[in-house]
Amino acid sequence: MRAQARRGNGLLGLVARLTAMSQTTPLPRQAAPSGRRELPEAPFLAAARGERPARTPVWFMRQAGRSLPEYRALREGVPMLDACFDPEMLAEITLQPVRRHGVDAAILFSDIVVPLKAAGVDIDIVPGTGPVAAAPVRDLAAVKALPELEPEQVSKVADGIRLLVERLGETPLIGFAGAPFTLASYLIEGGPSRNHEHTKALMHSEPELWHQLAGRLADVALTFLRAQLDAGVDAVQLFDSWAGALSERDYREFVLPHSAKVLAGVADHGVPRIHFGVGTGELLAAMRDAGADVVGVDWRIPLDEAVRRLGHSGRAPEKIAVQGNLDPALLHASWPVLEAEVRRIVEEGKAADGHVFNLGHGVLPGVDPDVLTRVVGLVHEL
Repeated sequence: MRAQARRGNGLLGLVARLTAMSQTTPLPRQAAPSGRRELPEAPFLAAARGERPARTPVWFMRQAGRSLPEYRALREGVPMLDACFDPEMLAEITLQPVRRHGVDAAILFSDIVVPLKAAGVDIDIVPGTGPVAAAPVRDLAAVKALPELEPEQVSKVADGIRLLVERLGETPLIGFAGAPFTLASYLIEGGPSRNHEHTKALMHSEPELWHQLAGRLADVALTFLRAQLDAGVDAVQLFDSWAGALSERDYREFVLPHSAKVLAGVADHGVPRIHFGVGTGELLAAMRDAGADVVGVDWRIPLDEAVRRLGHSGRAPEKIAVQGNLDPALLHASWPVLEAEVRRIVEEGKAADGHVFNLGHGVLPGVDPDVLTRVVGLVHEL
């Protein structure tokens, strides 16, 4: 009993120390370090700081991808991860939607498993399935065997970013990484999962092992983001794609401390930090408490309700900035239907101090790219 108590107290202490990292100050408006552009007039960066630019900025998750014929032509015969480590190719793919749609931000063409692959983890992206790990990580030996990521292992990604900084002009560039929970879920389950049963079981039955794994993955994500920031990205987004599978209690105990470690670890760069997950309507305040400057919202709740929920976070006095939240499926609807939804979302976004228009998840492969261009034009007019 005493041994269990000591172990429990030690675990609580670990969680408390990690959670303390989430106590961040408001985003400073700092001068860009050498290598990062000065973009004082960029609407995206203004909205991410909780300001009201002259127009509502817009970009789309997965804007650089299969919806674009030029992307499909460039990627033909090239495996996804190979493209992610080719500086010229990743730069060109990142630029394609900026040229075509006139979006207010570019997002780096990459994948959340890129830093794992770079570090030496045996993981690949299987077409039609997604990330698949060769051997699931479910015990202490497997966790200890996970390699650390060194910045030079993602040097080709950094090279691609430097090319983009030269070519993007006044358009900001967003870097990104996968959050510890989502990365851990892929490793524990061995691939995509509907129920995350192995992940949740490990969390609750072996919490010390869970925190070791999540801590290691937080370090991987942090190293990857710092490499991107050093190369010149203007904002970062932490994707916790599957966090919506968790209760708020589980999120705060098992996930928030590790996401907070990542977000706090890039705070000194002074760039906007966006945090997004799917199905996270019940977690919005907690995700903000993790240290996000901007919280991404999926399509399941209205933006004005999201703002109300964010106001209940521990950072309530600070400005609230949101990103979202058009249902990606409605890009297939008739224009009158789509136009009405865009207008509604822009209006609801006025409840926040800053609003970046986006989708509630990524662009679907079969979307007509001309529809996306038309949406950008409408958002800019409103």
